[in-house]
Amino acid sequence: MSEQGTTEPSGDLCIRTLAMPADTNANGDIFGGWLLSQMDVGGGVFASKAAKSRTVTVAIDAMNFRKAVYVGDLVSVYANLVRVGRTSLTVHLEAWALRRRELQPILVTDGNFTYVSIDDNGHPQAIQWDDPPIAT
Repeated sequence: MSEQGTTEPSGDLCIRTLAMPADTNANGDIFGGWLLSQMDVGGGVFASKAAKSRTVTVAIDAMNFRKAVYVGDLVSVYANLVRVGRTSLTVHLEAWALRRRELQPILVTDGNFTYVSIDDNGHPQAIQWDDPPIAT
């Protein structure tokens, strides 16, 4: 069981990638910045799909680096909608790693990312919801 009390991922799978040797820090573990960028890519996919528009990252809050990620781990990012505003949405992202020769993934990182919907000129725009989602 993880520190949050969950034993398996929840939410929408947004991205899955393999941690490679080029992504390591000086200690040989996967660089935290690489993991953060993978989470932002996955969250951006989720946010753009939800907002039906271009979105940009404006804030990252409550990041928890719980466990190290190693070369060869299969990293999956899952998203849950937390808050919906007029032009922005906050998404809780979880990164789970499936280690070689393991059967169950482990929660390695989670945090809240806020994205703003923008128009073609890069200005914030109201999110047009056909059916407003309910934040968890």
